[in-house]
Amino acid sequence: MLSQLLTVAVAATAVSAQTFTKCDPTKKDCPFPKALGSKIIDHDWTKGKLDFIKDLDGTKIEYDSSAGAVYSIKEPANAPTTESDQYIFFGQVDVTMKAAPGAGIVTSIVLESDDLDEVDWEWVGSENGRVQTNYFSKGCTETYTRGQTHAVVDALTEYHTYTFRWTREKLEWIINGQVVRTLNAAGLSGCDGYPQTPMRIKLGSWVAGKEGNSPGTIEWAGGLANFANAPFNAYYKSIRIQDFMGGGSAKEATEYQYTDRSGTWQSIKVVNDGKAVDNDNKSTSSSASKTATKTGPTTLSTSTPTGSANPAESSGASGSSSTTSGGSSSSQTTSGSAPNSTSAAGKAVISLGSVFAASLLYFVL
Repeated sequence: MLSQLLTVAVAATAVSAQTFTKCDPTKKDCPFPKALGSKIIDHDWTKGKLDFIKDLDGTKIEYDSSAGAVYSIKEPANAPTTESDQYIFFGQVDVTMKAAPGAGIVTSIVLESDDLDEVDWEWVGSENGRVQTNYFSKGCTETYTRGQTHAVVDALTEYHTYTFRWTREKLEWIINGQVVRTLNAAGLSGCDGYPQTPMRIKLGSWVAGKEGNSPGTIEWAGGLANFANAPFNAYYKSIRIQDFMGGGSAKEATEYQYTDRSGTWQSIKVVNDGKAVDNDNKSTSSSASKTATKTGPTTLSTSTPTGSANPAESSGASGSSSTTSGGSSSSQTTSGSAPNSTSAAGKAVISLGSVFAASLLYFVL
């Protein structure tokens, strides 16, 4: 069974595509995703567990009154992972956290849909000064040109707030209130297609640097993890989640219904208690937001594309900013260095997915 969950990918960045789903609605009829709807999740993990986020098999999260939720790796087989059982259909997710330190250790925040659209933040425990971002469309791993890296001060030792702001028109990755990357939906297709289907939230950490993994994976992870230094702890302090419910006029939603196999946002019906809600199946900016992007100290210096040659993208430099208030969003993004094509030589990475859930990761050379 587990062997069916594994996909090896040669990549310029090791932020890997999630290529497992229990049921892909673009392939067959599936249970409809449950919507978060109008409720806004705003939780402080220093106060204890959040029921909205479920522990997957083999995961036991501890809670600290000052540090928050502790995702602890004590041995190579550990891969603490949690996920929501409700979905957002466009929306905003803010997570305040600090990644696990240590060569070979990876920490992540992921949005993922049943048809394998995916958006990532990911940290390597040997890199205190940067974070990686990536996205995938329908699980496509034919190309790995979408990853970027972004500078952030003391990512492993200080708390920062990392945000996905995701609308019909664009996806923004934001650190402490500053936009570091913008992906515009217009013109994207194929493997570079825009993530646009309802997603759940996944949080977790895992061991990339261990014996038996591919040399490329171990190299990317900063070498083998030294378990004499265990435990390797990632701390998630707080989370705020808002569902834009399709970005149209919906005021409430209980589920999202795929009406065909296209996997486009226009084909997904917003439903409230069995009744379809107008999703305004045309491109308009989301006016449902009641969320203010959290702000913090300026910690950014540069953003470095790791292979994106996508004209729909821009990377925020240290002057980038994003503000969100009263349902409107404004951003200014100063382009960093021009994207460059990056060779994928030797960097093989494995998809996470339910391998996380089983707390087992297998890598193929």
